[in-house]
Amino acid sequence: MAPIVRRVELARRAAPQVKPMPLVELRNVSKIYHLGGETIRALDDVTLDIEGGEFISIIGPSGSGKSTLMHILGCLDSPTLGTIQLDGTMIHDANSRQLASIRNQKIGFVFQFFNLLPKLDVLQNVELPMIYSGKNGKERRERAMDALKMVDLE
Repeated sequence: MAPIVRRVELARRAAPQVKPMPLVELRNVSKIYHLGGETIRALDDVTLDIEGGEFISIIGPSGSGKSTLMHILGCLDSPTLGTIQLDGTMIHDANSRQLASIRNQKIGFVFQFFNLLPKLDVLQNVELPMIYSGKNGKERRERAMDALKMVDLE
């Protein structure tokens, strides 16, 4: 069974006359693994558009491809077949350095097991991605503290 994408529609202002390009476009995406003599189709011909500001949830039983889809959406893995476009950039054309920049600038992750660096405090962990994107120290601290305040973790 394939993962199911559920959409949460937010109240929007008057719709623009021209439909904007989706923020994320998956076209006929498949992920195929070959283990021994077996072929495993973790994803099979998934087509999906996600608009800017839209919230979605990906649900399904164990083994349905949820994690595989998330890894592809997060630019942590590549599809075997099909294309993914993120904010106008064709992901399959990007090299590893460009993918790292895309993950830093365009994608936010909340991992199940947090993946925090234990030698850093909470503020430093939140600041870390901004260091990679070249933000100065004062701006990093202010933005990190604002983010922590929004979730009552300051």
